[in-house]
Amino acid sequence: MERADVVVLGLGPAGASAAAEAARRGCRVVALDRKREPGLPVQCAEFVPGMIGVEIERLAHAVRQPIEAMHTYVEGDPPDVQARFPGFMLDRARFDAMLVAEAARRGAHCVFGRRVRRITNAGRVEVSDGSAWDAAVIIGADGPRSVAGGAIGQENKALVETRQITVRLLVSHPATDIYLSSGTPGGYGWLFPKADVANLGAGVSPPFRSRLAGIVARLHRNLHRQGKVGDEVLAMTGGAIPVGGMLQPWGQLGAALVLLAGDAAGLANPVTGAGIAAAVASGRLAGELAAAAVGGASAVGERYGDELASTYGAALDRALRRRRELMTDVRGVSKAALRRSWIAYPEYWAA
Repeated sequence: MERADVVVLGLGPAGASAAAEAARRGCRVVALDRKREPGLPVQCAEFVPGMIGVEIERLAHAVRQPIEAMHTYVEGDPPDVQARFPGFMLDRARFDAMLVAEAARRGAHCVFGRRVRRITNAGRVEVSDGSAWDAAVIIGADGPRSVAGGAIGQENKALVETRQITVRLLVSHPATDIYLSSGTPGGYGWLFPKADVANLGAGVSPPFRSRLAGIVARLHRNLHRQGKVGDEVLAMTGGAIPVGGMLQPWGQLGAALVLLAGDAAGLANPVTGAGIAAAVASGRLAGELAAAAVGGASAVGERYGDELASTYGAALDRALRRRRELMTDVRGVSKAALRRSWIAYPEYWAA
């Protein structure tokens, strides 16, 4: 049995940001990740909005290319162009490694290749190597199927399943391309450029998971015929994205306060699936308030929940409404309904 002030589960953007912030404030921090190295395998489309540059120092080291615009294709119609949609395509492995290095520099003990088996009702973190940790605060930043979330009864029930391939990009492209179709139920297709390659993929609701391979293959064939991408698949990945909105992001297990951050807290946008910026910001806040709890502050969980709701609640609620509207009849979705469901269109932002 070992003891820390803060135990962080997961060393993605949320966990690494939390570990860095808590360690910076003087806490003894142990952070555990089941992956063998930061960010690998990549399970992300790797786009972040331009504003994240304000939050992350030295972001340029992980940027593959800037994004200027978004092109949205509805059922194969010519694209609707949102000319001002600034952002960045990241090298997620490098981005994650950068955040982990910052956490380690601040004094967090970051351990890879360790899977958390369970968290007991007393708040003890039991690890696959036989070790166990007690802590004043446990930060669950361990993704949409969070062990920490499950331990406090806060689990992401609504998910989208994704499949993504990496292909050669044959034509320079400064925009993200979005493909909306009733043939991609509960999700959408995408082409996200990364200099000389591109991430090409799709997401669907779990009942339609068996269609994913075909959806992505058809999109790949179409874009190859148009001369936009090569025919060789360079890499393949996939994963789950929470689309049910924000969970209750804190709880208590024995004497341990549990805070959930990033996807574990359901902060991914239920329409776009975007979650990196929210992961970083919520991780930092979790680390800050974990340190406050270690220092004896009271009502930390309530404060954390209130701050997340204030920051993300309205946007997540709108996205969740649009998603539910779209999912009422996935077989008969009209072009108008698809437009209302997507952030590029004024209808999305209407009351």
